[in-house]
Amino acid sequence: MSNIRITKQFNFETGHALHGYDGKCKNVHGHSYKLNVTVIGQPITDPNHVKNGMVIDFGDLKKIVNQEIVDLFDHATVFNKNTPHVELANELQIRGHNTILVDYQPTSENMVIDFAKKISAKLPNHIKLFALKLQETDTSFAEWYASDN
Repeated sequence: MSNIRITKQFNFETGHALHGYDGKCKNVHGHSYKLNVTVIGQPITDPNHVKNGMVIDFGDLKKIVNQEIVDLFDHATVFNKNTPHVELANELQIRGHNTILVDYQPTSENMVIDFAKKISAKLPNHIKLFALKLQETDTSFAEWYASDN
């Protein structure tokens, strides 16, 4: 049986700030992120199985990614909890804003590593995360591949 890769794309809006950065991104700003999630596995071959022919139901993959990433990060602002931005995050939370405190600099590179861990942990045992592509702008993105890790 052949291994097959399937990919689903997700979109979400997230703000962040890069503490200590030497450019404009030190300021709070946002992106319209696109996240491509690629998993690999063998299609189900049981003709009596409701998911016959599928590696994973796109709806099941969507549920995992929405619960672990999109529902949390969409219209949230991400700050490194180990920087002075935590004071801003706390003030925003008090005022009813959705903020996420992470233990890393919230770059696309670090976010894609975080997302890979979260998604991998929720996939069925017979499905593996193959790759993630987190696109921050039309021309800039970070990629994570299982084979590199």
